[in-house]
Amino acid sequence: MNILVTGANGQLGNEIRLTAQTSTDKYVFTDVTEQEGVETTRLDITDLDAIRDIVAKEKIDAIVNCAAYTNVDAAESNEQLAELLNGKAPENLAVAMKEVGGLLVHISTDYVFGKEPYNTPCREDQQGTPTGIYGQTKLHGEQNILAQGCKHVIIRTAWLYSEFGKNFCKTMLNLTATKPQLKVVFDQVGTPTYALDLAKAISAILCDYRNEATAEVYSKSGIYHFSNEGVCSWYDFTNMIAEYSGQTSCNIMPCHSNEFPSPVTRPSFSVLDKTKIKETFGIKVPYWTDSLKVCIANIS
Repeated sequence: MNILVTGANGQLGNEIRLTAQTSTDKYVFTDVTEQEGVETTRLDITDLDAIRDIVAKEKIDAIVNCAAYTNVDAAESNEQLAELLNGKAPENLAVAMKEVGGLLVHISTDYVFGKEPYNTPCREDQQGTPTGIYGQTKLHGEQNILAQGCKHVIIRTAWLYSEFGKNFCKTMLNLTATKPQLKVVFDQVGTPTYALDLAKAISAILCDYRNEATAEVYSKSGIYHFSNEGVCSWYDFTNMIAEYSGQTSCNIMPCHSNEFPSPVTRPSFSVLDKTKIKETFGIKVPYWTDSLKVCIANIS
């Protein structure tokens, strides 16, 4: 198959570059920015004609959309741009795949939930109740893909981290190594997700799709959840980052979310139920601390 990856220079895109090295499929990595040391084709996914052109030129069978506007706080004052990248661009990709009978694998977020109080893992059919513009525009992206009716796998994930780019894990590695003490919120609970594990899950889905690529519909089209196994708070996450990296001198203290004012109310409980993706694709999901150890070892 010929697979196009958008947002290829981000965390997940870079991990897909790694998993693609052992694949027999042809990958075309695209982004709006260049990255030193890797080949990237420039593609603006807000331009439908540009998408159509590259799909035709490269004979693309599937698109993996890792591109998004992900600055949660800044989205509150940049709603138009967030809507363009998170809502309209996925629709463009869906249109392009619908026209050629291809598959769109789209990455969404736990932020489509959060307004309604709940304390059990979120299921795929749970109503979206976003608390801010970021979650709202990501939900619009999902809805726009479904409205186009292309073959699709929408994957909601949460608390993504990796060796690449800026993320919570890398930030805390630096802070616990340089600060004598640190306050981290304990009243937001979820599951860290190692981007490499998500990349492997996407690879498994693409392998499964290959068996139905010529069919008019993909029998497993739908919305799925993926994060690592287990549950923790940001405070717990930070403690494990410090422990696994050997940074024991920093005094890490739990605090409430209101001690860090933000224009957006973060979901207080964003644990995702992963039963569907595990049963449908036979995916084995690693426990979050096991994956964290791997990531920190790769960074150091």
